[in-house]
Amino acid sequence: MFLTIISFIFVFGMIVFAHELGHFTTAKLNGIKIHEFALGMGPVILKKQGKETLYSLRALPIGGYVKMEGEDEDSDDPRSFSNKKPLPRLIILAAGAIMNFILAYVLLVIIMFGMGAPSNFVGDVIADYPAQAAGIQVNDEIIAIDQQPIKNWDDVIASINGSDGKSLDITVKRGNERIELTLIPNAKEGGGYQIGIQTKFVKKVDQAFIMAGQQFGTFFTDIFKFFTQLGSGKVEGDVMGPVGLVNVIGQVSKTGIMNLLLLAAYISINLGIVNLLPFPALDGGRIIFVLIEMIKGKPIDREKEGYVHFIGFAILMALMVFLVIRDVQRL
Repeated sequence: MFLTIISFIFVFGMIVFAHELGHFTTAKLNGIKIHEFALGMGPVILKKQGKETLYSLRALPIGGYVKMEGEDEDSDDPRSFSNKKPLPRLIILAAGAIMNFILAYVLLVIIMFGMGAPSNFVGDVIADYPAQAAGIQVNDEIIAIDQQPIKNWDDVIASINGSDGKSLDITVKRGNERIELTLIPNAKEGGGYQIGIQTKFVKKVDQAFIMAGQQFGTFFTDIFKFFTQLGSGKVEGDVMGPVGLVNVIGQVSKTGIMNLLLLAAYISINLGIVNLLPFPALDGGRIIFVLIEMIKGKPIDREKEGYVHFIGFAILMALMVFLVIRDVQRL
């Protein structure tokens, strides 16, 4: 239980901090007066009054907020959020989600670098396969197959599968020596060919950035697809509340820090997308009002906008209570 609580605070604290830091930084850069930067919700545990802003840590690690002058009310202060032009306000509202995406990408880079990337170096040679019979050894660098240069593990796989079971001339580098070897691949069940080698994973910064981008794209597409399915009623997956999320984080934390960071990246992307949904009270809903103002060329009535956001917030809280009850019933 202790590990679960610590892991939850770590994951959500990091994600919420990044989100609110996005709002805070862009608001400061645009000269907006900020009354409070809060990490967490509920009673205050720690606080420090800055020159203008109160920085607080609160008891419940389930959210946070940046309280800006004139964000939800009219204000005559020239430094208020409501008195800024639409474009700066749009940037400030979107900055939280953007920071969630940046955090997820940074975490994925760390993970991919820690894991290492597949390379054209041989990590293992399987007994009784063509590679062993031909004399391929662990740490050999495959530099050419049938006189075609090999730069990465994908090139190795593509060349072997493209052989159609015919003889392959493989050039490997062993130390400072180039060695020419010949073998015939074995056919695999289900199609393709294999020679009985496994890749060696190496830590490369450039590959980590590329692989992180690919994984980010996969996560983003899957999450976005889920939300588009909600509208059609054909959902592949399930919606989880905070209690269920705590349970998942606790389970993943037992499998190691890398898996926990991977889950944090996924949740961060999820939170970023959710906050950009065009629903009242969310950043996306507020962005819609700013866009309408930009199209109309005049501000929206602040009282009416506040009423819409209040209704949206009430609906979100009701949904949260429903999910908590369902999570508890499942547990």
